[in-house]
Amino acid sequence: MDINLIIAFVLGLLIGSFLNVVIIRIPKQESVVFGSSHCVRCNHKLQPWHNIPLFSWLFLRGKCAYCKTPISIQYPVIELLSALLFVVIANKYGLTLPALSIAMSFLMLLALSVIDFKYKMVPDSLNLLAIFFAVCGAWSIEGVIHNFQNALLFMGGFTLLRFVLSYYLTSSIFRAGLKTKTSWNKHYDRTPFIEAMGEGDIMVAATMGALLGGELGLVAIFISALLALPIMILLLGRSAEEQRVPYVPFLAMATFIVFLYDSQIMNYIRANY
Repeated sequence: MDINLIIAFVLGLLIGSFLNVVIIRIPKQESVVFGSSHCVRCNHKLQPWHNIPLFSWLFLRGKCAYCKTPISIQYPVIELLSALLFVVIANKYGLTLPALSIAMSFLMLLALSVIDFKYKMVPDSLNLLAIFFAVCGAWSIEGVIHNFQNALLFMGGFTLLRFVLSYYLTSSIFRAGLKTKTSWNKHYDRTPFIEAMGEGDIMVAATMGALLGGELGLVAIFISALLALPIMILLLGRSAEEQRVPYVPFLAMATFIVFLYDSQIMNYIRANY
């Protein structure tokens, strides 16, 4: 095996281990720098050999060394995904600083996806880091500027889409409410403003634009909708709360798929248009 891919795998494991800390602590508004690693159940401080990425979980058989409480499988899964992500990008671009920046952007998207899935929240700090790393993932100053322009373009496009959809949905409910108006309440409007898209999704769109560019970014948005469609169909008829599906994981998955097969997709687009 290529030594560079081995280095990328180990580097991905190490950063993935820290990513678990980020995923757990940021939603709780805890510091990701200060405070040693500890068991979330018994609060016992972990020893260095308890924090070896992937292998410690296997050797401990998925249980805390002190209280024997099961350790979430999230830890080894995130570490392994991070390592594989680094290997894929290193295989595509080599061990370079731009490739490292691109990998870090995808790791931020991974963290955002897990947090959005578990807590229905999208931290701005991680979103800004994802955009920063995506913009810096270029091999020249001109490339950085181009990435920044694409980030602004997609952020503006998603903002406009959010406004249009929110206006349409809110207006639809308002028009439906007019049918129930009487002389007693005709001047009293309680129509809620419906947010069709969260601000976090808009920032993720900026990352998508910087990583993929215009044409591929639009393809990724289309693929994200296809990935989310089966879930939305399954949730039809459920309560409004149950139908709230976190969309960041689908955007992140679509972005990585398109990034992985960018050449094939561009060749298909050029051959057919």
